[in-house]
Amino acid sequence: MTRTDKGYKGIGMEGPIARWYAKSTGKDRSRFTEQAQSVLEHAPAGGDILEVAPGPGYLAIKLARTGNYRVTGLDVSTSFVQIARQKAAEAGAQVDFRHGNVSAMPFDDESFDFIVCCAAFKNFSDPVGALREMHRVLRPGGTVYINDLRRDVSKKAVDEDVARMDVGPVNAAIIRYVLRSVLPRRAYDKKQFAAIVAHTSFRTFNIEETPMSLLVELRK
Repeated sequence: MTRTDKGYKGIGMEGPIARWYAKSTGKDRSRFTEQAQSVLEHAPAGGDILEVAPGPGYLAIKLARTGNYRVTGLDVSTSFVQIARQKAAEAGAQVDFRHGNVSAMPFDDESFDFIVCCAAFKNFSDPVGALREMHRVLRPGGTVYINDLRRDVSKKAVDEDVARMDVGPVNAAIIRYVLRSVLPRRAYDKKQFAAIVAHTSFRTFNIEETPMSLLVELRK
């Protein structure tokens, strides 16, 4: 049976931890380019996009700089919100980064055409509540796109993913350990994620698997 809520036992993404994460992930710009391309293929031009848990804001900033969307980011970490706002200002990108909880979002009903969440869903303490809130703030016909680590990720897939990152040996070792031994404990496999969706009002959805991730699309 899939739990519909779970306590968060990970490291809080604040202060030095948030800054380390921003610096480490910022070196892998190709990943954010790929994520942005996935959004560009699905999000309507001129639409309102919400990125849930944008962290340092790299993806949201890339999307905003296309000039095709109005972009908002919502993160529970005050440090990430500050970092993302600074990086957006440096990039000359218009992104409305806000502090808030995905399970109780500070937005009106039907505010967005597209919602994206990358590498964060597994950390939500109330995954059903998060999806229900996404459904609430999404406009009819809109799409939610979630890209996250799969629970049954293989050692080979992790090693290949880390090898493509432009990080030093110490950071690479830390990232490999986290991706192999820490994060999968919180992640979902395809069947578990489908069970979570079943508790929401989303009735049209598709879940695909890559060696590293689950790619989830939900349509309102």
